[in-house]
Amino acid sequence: MSFAPSHHPPVAHGKIGVLLVNLGTPEGTGYWPMRRYLAEFLSDRRVIETPRPFWLPLLHLVILMTRPARKGKDYAAIWNRERNEGPLKTVTRSQAEKLAQKIASGEFGPAGEKIVVDWAMRYGLPSMASRIAALQVQGCDRLLVVPLYPQYCAATSATVADRAFDALKAMRWQPALRIAAPFYDRPTYIGAVAAALRQGLKRLDFTPDRIVVSWHGIPRDYFDKGDPYYCHCAKTTRLLGDATGLSEKLLMTFQSRFGPKEWLKPYTIETIKDLPAKGVKKIAVIAPGFFADCLETLEELGVENRRAFLEAGGEDFALLPCLNDSAGGMDAIADVVRTELAGWI
Repeated sequence: MSFAPSHHPPVAHGKIGVLLVNLGTPEGTGYWPMRRYLAEFLSDRRVIETPRPFWLPLLHLVILMTRPARKGKDYAAIWNRERNEGPLKTVTRSQAEKLAQKIASGEFGPAGEKIVVDWAMRYGLPSMASRIAALQVQGCDRLLVVPLYPQYCAATSATVADRAFDALKAMRWQPALRIAAPFYDRPTYIGAVAAALRQGLKRLDFTPDRIVVSWHGIPRDYFDKGDPYYCHCAKTTRLLGDATGLSEKLLMTFQSRFGPKEWLKPYTIETIKDLPAKGVKKIAVIAPGFFADCLETLEELGVENRRAFLEAGGEDFALLPCLNDSAGGMDAIADVVRTELAGWI
């Protein structure tokens, strides 16, 4: 028997939404799609903490006049032409689809029938707000948001939480919300990265002298203000060395520096340029902080840093792939989701 008024519309409820979120990608490689994407990204106060009166004129009158064309060429080199999208979008969609398949197969038990999986980009499309709204329409009154950043950083993890809260502000009936914790030291994640490293090294036709573990950098003053990112990267690097027995070969570095500020050191490209003079002529590079291959891995590391190493006298350079939607990568994501849904399923 229903006690609802006769005119009450049907309301879906009782589902749990899981939203995988990655950084984002432009909708095209031309000037205007690139400009829209960069404007959204570089306007985020979490990403750029420079005072607005100084930063916004510089952004709109200088950076957004020149940077879109240059970055558009970089994106064009890695663009998924079959789907007409950036590789980050292709991989994140596949991760969501494979997570849904794992849940449907019974890995989460009978409660898995209540889980609805979706994905979004923090910047660009599909937006977090649109996918949160779509999950609610499907009856999700509980929501787990999973930032696909193993290591916490205010400029990545926190800004995902900000946007989730912004979306809920506009909703009359808000779902209960959880934000997944960083998983930089979870055994399943470390095991997946270690296995991928071992497998990648086996496929090479040379033995690297050193293995460069490259992390996306942040300005040094962000760390000085209390951001734990450096510590998370350092711990992952240490655990990876322990898990593989390769600690003596690992070099922790930081890439993707932007602007005149000092960033976390040592810088990846400067380290790579210096290695040949030190007798290190063969290297492999991994980027475990990126859960999906993207511009920063495929173009920055795979093209720009490769060229720098070879021009400096290096002989062999290998970029090993990110976890992406591999079996190990999906096990790591499923482990995070299962842990964070405790009490809900």
